[in-house]
Amino acid sequence: MASPRTSEQPPPHIDPTQAPVAFGSWAIPKLMLELQDAELCTRQRALAALCGLVHDHERAYEAILSGCMERLKILLQDKDDLVRVKTTEVLYVLASHSLGRDAFLKFDIVSPLANLIKDPENACRKNVHQSSVVSSTGAVFMVSMGLVPKLLLKVSDEEERIRALILSTLSCCVSVDALPALESGAVPVLRDQLAHSSAAIRRAATSALVGISVPADGKMKVCEENLLPILVKLLSDDDQGVVANAAGTIMNTAVITKGKTESLNAGAITPLLQLVGSENTAVCANALRALTVLAEVPRARAQLLEHVPLLKSRLTHPKAIIHRAASTAIEVISWKP
Repeated sequence: MASPRTSEQPPPHIDPTQAPVAFGSWAIPKLMLELQDAELCTRQRALAALCGLVHDHERAYEAILSGCMERLKILLQDKDDLVRVKTTEVLYVLASHSLGRDAFLKFDIVSPLANLIKDPENACRKNVHQSSVVSSTGAVFMVSMGLVPKLLLKVSDEEERIRALILSTLSCCVSVDALPALESGAVPVLRDQLAHSSAAIRRAATSALVGISVPADGKMKVCEENLLPILVKLLSDDDQGVVANAAGTIMNTAVITKGKTESLNAGAITPLLQLVGSENTAVCANALRALTVLAEVPRARAQLLEHVPLLKSRLTHPKAIIHRAASTAIEVISWKP
């Protein structure tokens, strides 16, 4: 028989950790007000609700246009751990939108966000690095604010997941300007990560090395730290991203004479030739370009002449980048004084 009593328990579909979301166009404005509330619990629940809403593209744009960036910027300095974690999570989601990235620049979000790279909460630091990787402007600001040395100091201290993100952030920073990383001793730090069991860490470390090996000082540093024999071994790595980056670093470093000599002494030609037939575009293209640079050495050119038929097989590749790289390699290898 039914009872007239009403249960004191909330309905099962209501999440007590999130603020109730108002209907329609009132949802975001109500949450914006609650983000300023003096009551900690109210701010926490509003942020939790906002995290769920901004995964929807329309809601994300509505939040950005409603001025949420200014509110979130203030909350990055909140003393409560959960508030900082949820704030950085919202910013990470918003950074995936073009309007959000523009807002990062307009409201100078990167500066207070970067201050949290030493935050005691793992989740907060993870969100910070994810936001930096998503936003290209983040890397520009991190370089301009001199944060690269601080990032390098955190590499060896962080847990595996966050370490991979830091290395990815460094890779983005190096693509903007490699000199701050070089001056901060980045090459030895990156070298220590090349033997890590995590493919994500090896991939991010080798990606950073590709950028570092672009300037002349970077090429010399790669040679001085005896990295080329390690990179040649990585040409046989199970991860295709690691292989492509290793070949790219060899390609960049072999532009200078010392790089050519050390690459050849490390036996780079044989594994690079094995990569010519790869179906991975980046792997194949970088291998062909590395062979092209090494072919400028007479003894290497003599060795590669036997493999011209293999290179010619790549001339019919549907992708223009492979076709051009193979054509250039054949031209250099077939050159006669």
